[in-house]
Amino acid sequence: MHFELFPKDTYVSRRRKLSELVGSGLILLMGNEDAAMNYADNCYPFRQDSSFLYYFGLDLTGVAGIIDVDSGREILFGDDPGIDFIIWTGTLPTMAEMAGEVGVITTRPYADLGKLLSEAAGSGRTIHYLPPYRNANLLKLSEWLRQPVAAIKAGHSLSLVRSVIHQRSHKEPREVDAIEKAVSISADMHFTAMHQARPGMKEYELASKVQEVSHAAGGRLSYPIILTVNGHILHNHYYGNTLLDGQMVLVDAGAEESMHYAGDLTRTFPVGRRFSNQQREIYEIVLSSLEKATQMLAPGVRFIDVHARACEELLTGLKAIGLFKGDPAEGVEAGAHTLFFQCGLGHMMGLDVHDMEDLGEQYVGYTEQLGKRKDFGWKSLRLGRELEPGYVLTVEPGIYMIPELMDRWKAENKLASFINYDQLEAYRNFSGIRIENNFLITEDGYHRFGKYLPSGVDEIEAIREEYLAGMA
Repeated sequence: MHFELFPKDTYVSRRRKLSELVGSGLILLMGNEDAAMNYADNCYPFRQDSSFLYYFGLDLTGVAGIIDVDSGREILFGDDPGIDFIIWTGTLPTMAEMAGEVGVITTRPYADLGKLLSEAAGSGRTIHYLPPYRNANLLKLSEWLRQPVAAIKAGHSLSLVRSVIHQRSHKEPREVDAIEKAVSISADMHFTAMHQARPGMKEYELASKVQEVSHAAGGRLSYPIILTVNGHILHNHYYGNTLLDGQMVLVDAGAEESMHYAGDLTRTFPVGRRFSNQQREIYEIVLSSLEKATQMLAPGVRFIDVHARACEELLTGLKAIGLFKGDPAEGVEAGAHTLFFQCGLGHMMGLDVHDMEDLGEQYVGYTEQLGKRKDFGWKSLRLGRELEPGYVLTVEPGIYMIPELMDRWKAENKLASFINYDQLEAYRNFSGIRIENNFLITEDGYHRFGKYLPSGVDEIEAIREEYLAGMA
């Protein structure tokens, strides 16, 4: 077997709890299949569906699981490898052997799944499935259930969505251990970036060194690396720039450990030995925002309030250097912070780096009582709900000086009672800074994941000084 599993009882108890939450009907959990990159046998790296992994554990292509809530019967669908397959892969266990490892007794060929679902639908049984995010699964469901694609998209089970979110949001001790490992690997990735960056280097050279760390630890990337001297471009995956003394490097990178639990860290550091005075001032503002937000993490606290407090701290710092004027709390209420911080403070994390995002942010990060806001800046906040023990999340404040946004606001004289536009021009080519850590909400507060990763200015400059002095 080429993948790791939790003990059998873990999967058995998860499926039992899911059945209790859903109550009746058939639960279908579809695995993923290989996806062709440019022809059928040259595929993208395989990644199993996270909810299938959570309940059935099998990290292989072409499988699906059924839980019959009414009868208690569970079936894993998949095909035993034939000799034409084995010559390429080596000897593999049978489906029955793998099913036994996760506590499932019954297996059937994958082709039988469509027939079972068609018969169940024909007899009026409720079939619960999650929102399909891959076209292959969407088309299969359309064929099996004899419904158009649009109906399949709209017909997913909200009961199943809410039940899965209820379980997966609260991390078990074994999951916490896996995330701890993933975040520590992620920290090593950032240590490597801080110790290897040098003026004259291409971004892609540094990105390759960062990626190597995740693979050398037996994992993989949990998302494409963001590594850029243009930190104001929030999701920048272009690596063609040359690192120049006087610039900063923003690195947003995380690892999946061997069971696919994710880490997600960000650090920003100077290409040269030291931050400029302007860079240091902004960095300290972002770091203070991170610290204030972290101090609020506890059960019962709404994360939307943590976000607002972090934004208020950003404006407090920006006021001290002359870019903001007025009351910071009033500025946040008016949305003035969104000129500098356009995204959300954090998101849930686990088997997905943005945990369960395929199930809908409005369900994962919000409640019926607390709906997601739709205004600029706030609409990008993926998590707003009240925190509970077992939640795992990121906290990642930033300041991003986006010239196009600055020009638009200035032309509209937008929120001029809060923004010192004349002073802002000096930051036109500043770029951006983000600092990010990962946390577990505990019964009485929080736990910060991973090995220690410096975030203070003096610590980061000491690392840069030591490395670049050694190269001289």
